[in-house]
Amino acid sequence: MSDESELSPFSRAILETIRAIPRGKVATYGQVAAVAGNPRAARRVAWLLSSSSRKRDLPWQRVINSKGEIAFDRGSRAFAQQRALLRAEGVRFKTATAVDLATCQWKRDG
Repeated sequence: MSDESELSPFSRAILETIRAIPRGKVATYGQVAAVAGNPRAARRVAWLLSSSSRKRDLPWQRVINSKGEIAFDRGSRAFAQQRALLRAEGVRFKTATAVDLATCQWKRDG
């Protein structure tokens, strides 16, 4: 993990929240933003994921859009990779693009 001291407290809270999503569960961008302290910052979550996932070794695959869908284009390599990673963790899909949120959405304790 790289140094995170250059990040804002909110950005650090986003990273902590993403790291807290357990294997086999997913959270929406908005859910991550809300848990991190700003429910209106879903785009900030997306930006931080796209700019930091590899550098910070984040479980990026566990963050999906508000409809419960993978946000990447269905035919893209990123879509296939995210779907494969989630399935390997035991995440169930209702459709080719949508996760079964009823059973797989992270319910944060506390």
